[in-house]
Amino acid sequence: MNFADTGFILVCAAMVCLMTPALAVFYAGLLRKGNIVDIMFQCFIAMGIVTVLWFMGGFSLIFGDDVSGIIGNLEFAFLQNVSLASSALWAPTIPFIAFFVFQLMFALVTPALICGAVAERMTLKSYMVFLTLWSFLVYIPVAHWVWGGGFLSQMGLADFAGGTVVHMSAGFSALAAVLVIGGRKKRDYTPHNMVYVAIGAGLLWFGWFAFNGGSALAANEIAAMTITNSQISAGFGLMTWVIASWIQEKHPSVLGAMMGALAGLVCITPGSGFVEPWAAAIIGVVGTLCCYGMIQMRIKKNLDDTLDVFGLHGVGGTVGIIMTGLFASPAINAVTGAVYGNPGQLLTQLAGAVIVMLYSFVLTIVMLKIIGRFTPLRVSEQMESAGIDEAYYKEKGIVE
Repeated sequence: MNFADTGFILVCAAMVCLMTPALAVFYAGLLRKGNIVDIMFQCFIAMGIVTVLWFMGGFSLIFGDDVSGIIGNLEFAFLQNVSLASSALWAPTIPFIAFFVFQLMFALVTPALICGAVAERMTLKSYMVFLTLWSFLVYIPVAHWVWGGGFLSQMGLADFAGGTVVHMSAGFSALAAVLVIGGRKKRDYTPHNMVYVAIGAGLLWFGWFAFNGGSALAANEIAAMTITNSQISAGFGLMTWVIASWIQEKHPSVLGAMMGALAGLVCITPGSGFVEPWAAAIIGVVGTLCCYGMIQMRIKKNLDDTLDVFGLHGVGGTVGIIMTGLFASPAINAVTGAVYGNPGQLLTQLAGAVIVMLYSFVLTIVMLKIIGRFTPLRVSEQMESAGIDEAYYKEKGIVE
């Protein structure tokens, strides 16, 4: 047991926990002011539902003994066999229960990302049902495949902090949700409160150091490199988006700066503990350009991904996981990319990306189609037009 590592992971768990409320603030600023309460409730309800699922067996289905490469067993359900002692397999220098709570924070924020794609129109009831099913049927299996000893892990897929598990699964599920539920009747793309957007993005940036750095599971040189790479990619992403949008729109944009920083952070997530700083800069630039380009295409195609969850997380996670296959350095960690003479790693990354995107996309469509047979997926046109907060919650996000 290492007390420095334990303290580091506990602080990281608290910082990653902050990312879900930060996401709620970020999303709230981007929407009309009549839908602030709704989006915040959807983010916070994820923290409750997923915690219950995680305790009951979600953690075990990911990190329990592998069953045919697909899912874990139930040896850790209800925290049985999860003790204060360390786990030689999963957390050799920290209490196993600290590993439990750190991984929980990833499971909390991932489904909360999706609600941004269908904000201002999806009913709370259908979202809660979807959130529960999605956590069990998408997040848990994918996390086991990649991090829990499943078949993608056995193939050698390298995903340090969640390019596939978090960003691709949420991003492609968000795209599927937009296609099934449809767009808003009246669209207003102007954020109502840029202060909320900036505060939310800043807190997400802060939490991302723990999101990526804590994935080293120790206060060591890998964690230091991971945090450094995260900052470099975020900075290059921010400048790339600012320049691109300034050229296109003929004026600077605070929203563009925030989106660029987040794009850089998304793109570096899978490779943050595998690449060198110069590669992190390239990933930040290339990945951010891909995200920016996809969002511009989405606007032209009139696809109503309200808060660009697919453009940011789906595309960013995909680019990041592929570029990890290019730039993973054996001098940093035990993965060698194509640039260093191992093209097979790039092929593995491509295969893993295709599997996760197809699985998440198709299963989300199936789930929403089934849910829609039992309860409406959309609020009424009247509620959508007036704003969901007062009509449904009898509360206002902003009292004037």
